[in-house]
Amino acid sequence: MNHFAIDGNKCRHCGFCAAVCPARLISGGNDPLPVPVAGAGQLCINCGHCVAVCPQGALTLNTMAPEACPPVQAGILPTPAQIVHFLAARRSIRTYTAKPVPQETLTRLIAAANYAPSGHNRQMTAWLVITEKNEVSRLAALVVDWLRQMLSEDPQTAPVYLNRIVAAWDRGEDRICRGAPHIIVAHAPESSLPPVSTDCTIALAYLELAAFAFGLGTCWAGYFNTAANLYPPLTRSLGLPAGHRSFGAMLIGYPKYQYYRIPLRKEPRIIWR
Repeated sequence: MNHFAIDGNKCRHCGFCAAVCPARLISGGNDPLPVPVAGAGQLCINCGHCVAVCPQGALTLNTMAPEACPPVQAGILPTPAQIVHFLAARRSIRTYTAKPVPQETLTRLIAAANYAPSGHNRQMTAWLVITEKNEVSRLAALVVDWLRQMLSEDPQTAPVYLNRIVAAWDRGEDRICRGAPHIIVAHAPESSLPPVSTDCTIALAYLELAAFAFGLGTCWAGYFNTAANLYPPLTRSLGLPAGHRSFGAMLIGYPKYQYYRIPLRKEPRIIWR
């Protein structure tokens, strides 16, 4: 196959496939049917836009066929009002029940996050899921050890709230992982070009929103993620593949409390030009 094939019986010559191709790799040329430009096979990022946009399902990439791609179900897409309310109603959750989230549910969430956009469609984000609550607590203790080390080495410049986090831990209160039953870490090759840190952040944001729709709560684990890259005992405990680093971590579990109102926010600061 010459990178893609066109079913001449289905193609209506609308030109949509050529119009949406990010790299402009589709041309009509002298042929009445779309054809790939020279070198398309090497330049294509396999985003699938050309397959997805064709109303007739006439274009088949050598990496995906239209019949393999699920159809968009317009009837179940949220309205603008629904999506605005959904986003405003989501809360960061820092109190969880002890109930574990089924692995099937976590798998569905990660599959949804897998649709997040990525630079050049490289899809480099990989996932580590800490499922055992005891292991979550053990890793949280390592983060606290890192905080103690920072406080010991440079107590004058260490932020005052670090003392409060350590003191809370010593009282039996976990302000690192907040008693969450699970942690999800997004990781990728550290030396990847283009950089993948933004890709991992976007993927985690997708996962965070999907989790709310599943009745789950999440919270970004900032201390955990920073320690994962700076504190060797925690880095070794995570056991990420060689050359990978954590680009974000998310606490996840069932919320202990329900929220009934949407808190106020500042007005958006916008510059119009």
